[in-house]
Amino acid sequence: MVAFALPPRPDHRVLVLNRLWQPVNIVGTLRAMSLLFRGRASVVHSDETGHRIFAAAEWVSYSLATPPPAAEAVRSPCIVLRMPRVLLLGAYDRVPRREIRFSRRNVYLRDAHTCQYCGRVFREEELNLDHVVPRDVGGKTNWENIVTACVRCNSRKANRLPEQAGMSLRRPPVKPKWRLVVASSLAPEEQAAWKEFLEVAPAGQLPWRN
Repeated sequence: MVAFALPPRPDHRVLVLNRLWQPVNIVGTLRAMSLLFRGRASVVHSDETGHRIFAAAEWVSYSLATPPPAAEAVRSPCIVLRMPRVLLLGAYDRVPRREIRFSRRNVYLRDAHTCQYCGRVFREEELNLDHVVPRDVGGKTNWENIVTACVRCNSRKANRLPEQAGMSLRRPPVKPKWRLVVASSLAPEEQAAWKEFLEVAPAGQLPWRN
């Protein structure tokens, strides 16, 4: 196994696809290098001509022929490699079941920091979590009953059903898929590199998947 030093950008992440080109994980650079040089994955490199697949030796040759900028390089004692953005596993076709943790931050990500009553976008400190069906009448604290609400709409609705307060939801709350939560937290360069594989729309227009 080739020993690599940490890249100039330790926050660089690599999307891992299964054999069916479905996203199954996000890993750091050193883990990606391990998968590549152990023969468990190939690099998927995209350019204006489409997708090209590189095994480890081919990726070394490509990196030598087209030296990467310093910010996109990972180094060993003898070679400088271009950091991959996407890996394709060679013998894995299952999509693991991923339980998305129910949390305040993940609800905000699911709802794109948008109040589900007035439709405006807010900073996190300006948002609350609202029980669509109030707890007093049996409403549960889960994905299907919690939405993002601004302070004003949360106060207006109070301890009532939306229709009782003369309000309506932009869309019913559901448990999001892993891909949606991931897409909501991507850096701009990750969104550009991974959008085909995560089905990411332009910023502010992330796809909704039931």
